[in-house]
Amino acid sequence: MSWKESDRVSQRREFLDLAQVSGANIALLCRRFGISRKTGYKWINRAQETVCIEDHSRRPRHSPGRTAEEIENRILEVREKHPTWGGRKLRRRLQALGLENPPSASTITEVLRRHGKLRETDGAGKNFRRFEHDSPNVLWQMDFKGEFALSSKQYCYPLTLLDDHSRFSLCIDACGNQQGQTVRQSLEKTFGRYGMPYAIYVDNGTPWGNSSGIFGHTRVSIWLMRHDIQIIHGRPYHPQGRGKLERFHRTLKQEVLQDRQFGSLSRAQKCFDTWREVYNHDRPHEGLQDQVPSSRYHVSDREFRSKLTPYEYSSRFETRRANRAGEIKFHGKAYRLSEVFIDERVGLQPGETDGVWDIYFCRFVIGKLDERTGEIRRASSLAEFRCAPSSQTAGHSNDNR
Repeated sequence: MSWKESDRVSQRREFLDLAQVSGANIALLCRRFGISRKTGYKWINRAQETVCIEDHSRRPRHSPGRTAEEIENRILEVREKHPTWGGRKLRRRLQALGLENPPSASTITEVLRRHGKLRETDGAGKNFRRFEHDSPNVLWQMDFKGEFALSSKQYCYPLTLLDDHSRFSLCIDACGNQQGQTVRQSLEKTFGRYGMPYAIYVDNGTPWGNSSGIFGHTRVSIWLMRHDIQIIHGRPYHPQGRGKLERFHRTLKQEVLQDRQFGSLSRAQKCFDTWREVYNHDRPHEGLQDQVPSSRYHVSDREFRSKLTPYEYSSRFETRRANRAGEIKFHGKAYRLSEVFIDERVGLQPGETDGVWDIYFCRFVIGKLDERTGEIRRASSLAEFRCAPSSQTAGHSNDNR
């Protein structure tokens, strides 16, 4: 991967932050960032010798003799850069910038109020706990942020990916459409940098969901399952299942999109990239005990391979290939799956009830075939989600595990 000179500092910073996470695989990081191990360790050694990855500065990071006025000015300076942050986030950021013993969050809030910088909504958030998986890359959440018009009259559709455990933003792509091929290109780029998760949680809309189909799958979800990634469709009309991503979208709107207009997709992308760096590495997150997302994220060791070998089902399964109508023939009767399964092979294994068969696509149960009624029904991806690949997989092919 070749980097533009303007991107080198931010790319190096992300590399260093991820390299400092406990248990980080430095060789893997170097490969993902397209640098040699020698270069990677040189960056790490330099970072340990200095507090700044840019040009060395002679300015001290903190001064014990600072006056109250100087500290207030520093608070206002940081607030100017992050106008939506409240007292808690500003205090954590001041600590990260080297200010020893910064004022309490409440004192900082009073400083903001005194200078007319406090909005009515500051500090109005609700305190409640969300469920999260216990390690990075077990589950990612993916969705399009609501589209908005550019000054060129073209529309921008921001595609976002968020790690469930760390809230690390893996992708904010300024897309010109919501087509499956566009999503695949963004995912390939993201997988190349961060590796692959075990599962991705999405809604039931296009291009990864099909509310009118029996199984709810599309070409995008088929492609993900072929890469050994489970696609989990949330319950219809229950956006709270994607609460972390919904909250992320509100923050993106508040801190980036609100009262701003972009002239082109490239201009929007530049702004997204700049903010994503701040969000991942600078912005304290209350859901993470005021730590930054990069402190809890490490890249996945599951390598992305663009070329896949045919999936091999074990001898426990009866296999069928869907015809040009998206149907399979099983024990003398035709059953319709979906057009997205055309020319794909599925495996069938007896279920717990006589006459009912589990339908697998690769290692994932996608539905039930009931010979007694001649019907097919959808399996619950939420109920069957596993945090790691099961030892009782559908077949032998495990190239991407």
